[in-house]
Amino acid sequence: MSVRDLIPWGRQTSSNQAPVPYRESEMTPFFGLRREIDRLFDDMFRMPSLAGLGATAWPSMEVSDSEREIRVSAEIPGLSEKDVELTVHDGVLSIRGEKKSETEDKNRGYSERWYGRFERRIALPSGVEEDKAEASFRDGVLTVTLPKSAEATSGRRIPINGETRH
Repeated sequence: MSVRDLIPWGRQTSSNQAPVPYRESEMTPFFGLRREIDRLFDDMFRMPSLAGLGATAWPSMEVSDSEREIRVSAEIPGLSEKDVELTVHDGVLSIRGEKKSETEDKNRGYSERWYGRFERRIALPSGVEEDKAEASFRDGVLTVTLPKSAEATSGRRIPINGETRH
């Protein structure tokens, strides 16, 4: 596909000349409306609070699963441990908090900083010892360690079609 195929071509100036692109003034009001709706959706899907709808989830997280424990790390810059609440209940780890604006600047014309509430939930596998969970917060990174029980670490191999494989 050439770039020429992507340009909305308008009227020809004469029968032997190539068509010229539409000028903004020649477009119908529906083109402008469409452009504004597209811009609105682009802006909306960039917002961190709409993580489930295609935006990047906030806070960014890493989950690692080793033989002995599950480790969850979340990047939460600009917050302290007082601003974050951690709970583990019925096999779900919840991380929630709120980032508040430091100033009430009414003259601020532009801001790319994000303020507001957030919550992330992570389903944990069975065999995690919820009552032995530990958390640390350092340099904007929250790390939660959840040890696994002895039952969860041993596991049992299930044969497929009655055959044991090595």
